[in-house]
Amino acid sequence: MNKNTGIIITLAAGIFWGFSGTCGQYIFDNFHIDATYLTSIRLLCGGVILCAIGFFREREKMTNIWKSRPSALLMIFFSLVGIMFCQLSYMKAISYTNSGTATILQYLGPALIMIVSCFLSRRLPSLREAIAVVLAILGIFFIATHGNLENMVINPLGLSWGLWSAVALAVYTMLPRPLIEKFGSIVVMGYGMLIGGIVLCLSCRIWNAPFDADAHFLLAFAAIVIFGTVLPFTIYMVGVKLCGPVKASMLASIEPVSATVFMVLWLGESFQLMDFVGFSLIFVTVFLLSKKDGEPAIEEAVK
Repeated sequence: MNKNTGIIITLAAGIFWGFSGTCGQYIFDNFHIDATYLTSIRLLCGGVILCAIGFFREREKMTNIWKSRPSALLMIFFSLVGIMFCQLSYMKAISYTNSGTATILQYLGPALIMIVSCFLSRRLPSLREAIAVVLAILGIFFIATHGNLENMVINPLGLSWGLWSAVALAVYTMLPRPLIEKFGSIVVMGYGMLIGGIVLCLSCRIWNAPFDADAHFLLAFAAIVIFGTVLPFTIYMVGVKLCGPVKASMLASIEPVSATVFMVLWLGESFQLMDFVGFSLIFVTVFLLSKKDGEPAIEEAVK
């Protein structure tokens, strides 16, 4: 496979992620199920599949990660604070807003990573980074108020969960890097989803969930697990190897675009001009933060 193949499959990964978000919105719009229940089952199913792949391909690493106390503790912490909270907050945001808005709010995560990086390295943001943060704030302003300070057009709970999902994405991106470097992404993500899914299933008492499932629900849920977890994650890792982490992360940022397109064409949602202005400002933020003085400003983020 060559670099062009890497570009194509990385774009496909971003499109699949966007499509899975819209499938989540479809379920929330048509079936009365709480986002916590949907997230817990999604994580559990995705974790089982990825762990099965991990034991088939990297059995030794799947075992060794638990032999080191620091690695085991970090793995558990990442499972709960990183993966579980990231997926839960994202699905909550979708349930209160829509897949396009929730996805673009989550993409504020790179701006938060930049701020944390500046703090840890004890330096001020560069001009490009400062502009990116201002654009991110303006993007939130236009999405939430449509330019009118006296008018909140977005569900406050949806905005809150969307901002929390951006925080969770920053944690999700930065926390597992030592584990991924040592044990590989499939091992870390597989265990992370499995542990997060088990804990969330137990905490929400999934056996009491009022499911009203039919064939449409099962198809949409299967799409979330396959197109939102297993398939895009796997091909994205291949795309990173073929075209590099910075280019791959930029290509994968087609996700909010695809989520919006699927939402408009499939679910019939509509947006106003100020929504697109806010989306565009946040999207430009991601672009500005992708490089700094010719070098990556944000390292590879495991989606």
